Amino acid sequence: MTVLTAETNIRILLQAYFDGLYTSDAQMLERVFHPHALYATAVDGQLVQRNMQDYLEVIRQRTSPASRHEPRTDLILQLEVLGPHTAFAKVQCSIAERHFTDLLSLVRVDGHWQIMAKVFHYEPLGVASCTS
Repeated sequence: MTVLTAETNIRILLQAYFDGLYTSDAQMLERVFHPHALYATAVDGQLVQRNMQDYLEVIRQRTSPASRHEPRTDLILQLEVLGPHTAFAKVQCSIAERHFTDLLSLVRVDGHWQIMAKVFHYEPLGVASCTS
C-alpha cells in the first residue's frame, strides 16, 4: 500500500478545488472545504464574507466556466506544509472575466485535508497575468 505525503494529498485536494470551480460542482467543493470554512475578500474597501452554505449556493447558481469553454489557468504558486495538520496554498485561476489569486489555509481533520479559509483578490482579465 502506498502512503501519500501531505504535499501530494494537498495537491490532489487543490486539483479537486480547481475542478470544482471550473465545472461549478458544489458537491465536489463541499468535500474540499471544511463545513465551517471562511470565504472572504474586500471589494471597494468593504469586507465581503460568506459561510459555506451561502458560497456553495452561489456555485450552484453559476454557469460553469467549462460550459462556456473558457480556458483553464489553474496554477499553484506556493504550497507550504506547516505541520502534520496545517498547510497554506497560494493559487490562481480565472473564471468568467476575472483572474483570481486565492490564499487558502488548510487543516487536516480526521485524516483528511480540507480548506478552512479562502481569502482572495481578483482583477479583470487582461489586468493581471496568470503567472504574476
